[in-house]
Amino acid sequence: MLLGGQVLLHLLMGKIHWRNTREQMAVVGPESLLVVLLTATFVGMVFTIQVSREFITFGLVQAVGGVLAIALTRELGPVLTAVIVTGRVCSAFAAEIGTMRVTEQIDALQMLDTDPVDYLVVPRVIACGVMLPVLTIFALVAGIGGGMIVAQTLYSLPNKIFLDSVQNFLSLWDLYSTLVKAFVFGILIAIIGSSWGLTTTGGAKGVGQSTTAAVVTSLLAIFVSNFFLSWLMFQGVGSTALQNL
Repeated sequence: MLLGGQVLLHLLMGKIHWRNTREQMAVVGPESLLVVLLTATFVGMVFTIQVSREFITFGLVQAVGGVLAIALTRELGPVLTAVIVTGRVCSAFAAEIGTMRVTEQIDALQMLDTDPVDYLVVPRVIACGVMLPVLTIFALVAGIGGGMIVAQTLYSLPNKIFLDSVQNFLSLWDLYSTLVKAFVFGILIAIIGSSWGLTTTGGAKGVGQSTTAAVVTSLLAIFVSNFFLSWLMFQGVGSTALQNL
């Protein structure tokens, strides 16, 4: 929380190293894209397999695409993307900054009158806050596409019915909510990974411990914050799907 407050203060003061920010955006975004797309595609395919048979049995074939889209948009998309980025990026942040701490490179930055928060943390926070929503949108498209392929191939569900269901069930608020969740998750991942890196002690063993703790803490923060965000965003919003049925 202390580091988050420092980051906010530095952002308000306009202290941003843009070169480092661009480098971190490349690490968080393009280098994570393939894993995110593959994961989202197969999650959408598996979800469709689990749902389609039951829905077709009860004559609710027109709801298959919409239920998949709601599940991906409200929960699976942002959460799974955040989990993947945590495994790839949060661990890298903690390991990189932790190594700099135990090898006294951060002390050298301070001797050169360079604030580690400005130079190391703020670029990572901006990169995660910007790129995680973008990755989540790609994940939504990939997941819905994978579900549509399975619905057509295994259950002979026409693409038009599937896509019409997606359009009928989804609302703009669902899209806004997934972007808000992804943004919050990205900020948490960057701050937690950087915080554990900055507080690393004990040489190589300490770096490993900080990396593990950063990933575990980030995952817990994602799941806990996801509950509260869902509770705030979707209270009393449960009739849309029933009306479309």
